[in-house]
Formats: sequence, structure tokens, C-alpha cells
Amino acid sequence: MHPAPSIILFTVLSGMGFGLLFFLGLGFGSTGSIALVFFVLAFLLSTGGLLASTFHLGHPERALKAFSQWRTSWLSREGCCAVFALVVMTILAAGRVFSAAHWSWIGWLGSTFCVATVLTTSMIYAQLRTVPRWNSALTPSLFLAYAASGGALLVGELDWARLLLAITAGIQLAWWLRGDRALHHSGTSLKTATGLGAIGNPRSLESPHTEANYLTREMAFVIARHHAKLLRLVAAILAFALPLILLSLPHSHLIAAFAVLLHTLGALVSRWLFFAEAEHVVSFYYGVR
Repeated sequence: MHPAPSIILFTVLSGMGFGLLFFLGLGFGSTGSIALVFFVLAFLLSTGGLLASTFHLGHPERALKAFSQWRTSWLSREGCCAVFALVVMTILAAGRVFSAAHWSWIGWLGSTFCVATVLTTSMIYAQLRTVPRWNSALTPSLFLAYAASGGALLVGELDWARLLLAITAGIQLAWWLRGDRALHHSGTSLKTATGLGAIGNPRSLESPHTEANYLTREMAFVIARHHAKLLRLVAAILAFALPLILLSLPHSHLIAAFAVLLHTLGALVSRWLFFAEAEHVVSFYYGVR
């Protein structure tokens, strides 16, 4: 599928922001002015990512209507969870910054909705049976793991960051390996699409359209296999290998900041691949699979 920059930025930045808010809600970080810095950074990442997603909408002015379909839409549930999480965490931030109050139950509530926000974001993709690579329990696990590891890095919890980076690397590898076989194992082909498999091996005589349309631009995006392998290696090195090496060195704020930067770049590459490698079954109709 076509990787939209706004969605890539949204899912990575907001995930890291809600990951940071998750740790702050559990009592990590400090109070006073230091807590203010952490909360401001978390709010900028989470809300900035959400705002970036509106550029992917055909009618951004109608974004508020997305909140009304929470009974059936994961997108709507994501919006509701995000707003609730941000409101609760704003209350917690006020207590931590101005009165040094931890308000544990508010923090736990906010952290729960931060997890729910990332989970609902991932379910927008994981629910799609038409994209076998995404249609897996590994997809929510991947989103949650990236959010948690990014949040641990941002809050400066190095022990948690090392553990979560290693776990995320394992989930990412499993997601890639499972995804490469997903379309084949789904059983979807031109035979099943046409219902003609019993009498032979059907193929398209001509292209359905004489020029590109929305489906060919958005759903039939193809990335070369060797390019995908190279980008996977780049993502793994930037997101996991180099940050883990840096975190094994004597601690300094500069090294920690560099680890965050590298991990973020790697996460962006990985998320670009998340969309670029996704095969929508409609692509069989256009003969690109």
C-alpha cells in the first residue's frame, strides 16, 4: 500500500508520546520543572502526531465527526481514547508540576487509556482481512512495543529501555517473517477472486483500466524485494542495534538523546515498510501480484 507520510509520522510520534505518558502515569520521571519538561514533550508528540493524521483525511474539516462512530469504528475509538487519555494526563501533570502530588490512581487511569489509544490505532490495521500482512495479533503487539520502548527511552529509564528494545526487536522480526508468508497462507488468488479455479488457471487478458486510479495508487503499491530487505536492515540497526550499544556505554544525557534520535529514525523506516510492504488483495485484480 502507498505509504502516506502523515500516517507514518502520526503512528510513530503519537506512539512515542503516549508511551512517554504511560511511564509518567506510572510514577516515572520527576516532579516540578523536570516533570513539566517531560509532560510538555509527551503532549507535543502525542497531539502533534494526531494533528498530522488529519492531513490524510479527504475532508480534514470533518475530523470531529470521527468521534461519533465509536460503537463500530476503531478510528473513532482511537480518537475517544486519545482525548480521554490527554485530559486525564493533563490533570496528573498539574498535580506533578505544581504541587508535587503523584495522584497514583489518576496516573494509572491515564496510563490505561494511553495503552488503549495505541491499541485502537493498531486495530485500525489489524482488523483488515483484505491486508493479510496486517491481519495478525502481532500487529497490536508491534505498535504497543514500539510505544513502550520509545517511552522508556524518552523518560530515561535505561533498564526498561534495554529490555523493551530487545522485546520490540523480537516482535518486529517475527512480524516480518510472518508477514512474508501471510498473503500466500491467506489462500487468496485470482482463482479464488474469480471463482474459476476449478476449471483452470485464470489470468487477466487486459488491464481493468487504461490509466492509474485511486486503487492502483493507494492499494497496489509495490516495493522491490531487495529494497525491502535493505530497509529492514537499516530499520533494525537504527531502531535497536545502535540504541542498545549506546545504552551499554557510561550514561550521559547526550548519549541518551542520540539513542532516542536513532530509535525514532529506525521506527520511521520500519513504519514506512509497514505500509509499503502491505499487499491488499484488490491488487490481484490489477495483475500486480
